[in-house]
Amino acid sequence: MTQKSTLFKGQQKRKSVPPSRHGKTPKTRKGKRVVKPAKVTEQMDKDRELSKFINYCNEVKAATAANKEGGQLSIVKHQTEGAKE
Repeated sequence: MTQKSTLFKGQQKRKSVPPSRHGKTPKTRKGKRVVKPAKVTEQMDKDRELSKFINYCNEVKAATAANKEGGQLSIVKHQTEGAKE
């Protein structure tokens, strides 16, 4: 038996909003935090390369569709470290 009557097995305490933050808005976290894995396997590298290829193909398809409709959408390539010199 728990000491607090509201916290039985499987229940969690709900966080309440403080009544006054003195005009400050609560911070919102956007997106997921990227945590690098401890060990990188070959399969993970292959998956990453595959998803890069799929994303690139999707971007090219979207750019060509936009250009056909009269828009001016194009793909900008990232500069590599060797090209900066």
